[in-house]
Amino acid sequence: MADTLTRLSPLHGWATRFAALPESTAISEEPFVAMVDLWVDPSGPGGAAAAGVVGTALPTVPSTCAEGSDTTVIWFGPDEWLVTSTARAGEELEAALRDVVGEHRGAAVDVSAQRTTVRLRGAHARDVLAKGCSLDLHPSAFGPGSAAQTILGLAAVVLIPLDDTGTDYRILVRSSFAGYLADWLLDAAEEFGIDW
Repeated sequence: MADTLTRLSPLHGWATRFAALPESTAISEEPFVAMVDLWVDPSGPGGAAAAGVVGTALPTVPSTCAEGSDTTVIWFGPDEWLVTSTARAGEELEAALRDVVGEHRGAAVDVSAQRTTVRLRGAHARDVLAKGCSLDLHPSAFGPGSAAQTILGLAAVVLIPLDDTGTDYRILVRSSFAGYLADWLLDAAEEFGIDW
């Protein structure tokens, strides 16, 4: 009988601890999100071709993101983006992007295993983040369409607000820091009614 490997996310053992949180500070992992680093000139034919693959124009304003039909495209630099998808596999997304940008001096690399995705929701989500993030998190300054590379606690993250009320955030964290961030979030949420 052949050995098989079971795919485990960086936070696969945390569900019970997350479930102890009240709805006002709900935490969950969104495992196995496809992530592809994309480099291309956004104003050239490669940028237009990449936009066709991801379903939206590549954002060119710092600290922003754009939603495609099944992707989120996060601005990382003047010619760099992180493309995420829950509907496509990383290899598939990488191949599709590489096919269209390769001839235009662009590149696409599957980095799906590099990070995991944490979702923080609830009436106190912004309060929890404010304990360890120096960004102005008020929805008037950091609302939908924003995305920032920042520090949360002591972990480098990509933070994306998903609503205009400050109650729903997606946090992308390096897999090696996922346990630290989960512990930090649980500790930061404790004052809002965790019942151990």
